[in-house]
Amino acid sequence: MYVGTLSFDLLLGDVHSLKEKRSVVRPIVAELQRKFSVSAAEVGDQDLHRRALLGVALVSGDPGFVSDVLDRCERLVAARPEVELLSVRRRLHTDED
Repeated sequence: MYVGTLSFDLLLGDVHSLKEKRSVVRPIVAELQRKFSVSAAEVGDQDLHRRALLGVALVSGDPGFVSDVLDRCERLVAARPEVELLSVRRRLHTDED
């Protein structure tokens, strides 16, 4: 079994409150979940209105599938015009880890 994770450090555009932040972050999380059947959530920086840390996780028996899905998730987030992708951290865990 392989577990792939991504964490995205995002800088949000013209956002001036936590309420506006939610209106940017929620659609991204929902689209990741809907399109790729991954677990996704805001996992950090909840108290900062211009920064967001999103986490994505996926489990599969095929490491190639995990890598492909994580690649597509990264491209989706990087293509969003309302956020600037500051960094991405990717990890692949196996049963032996």
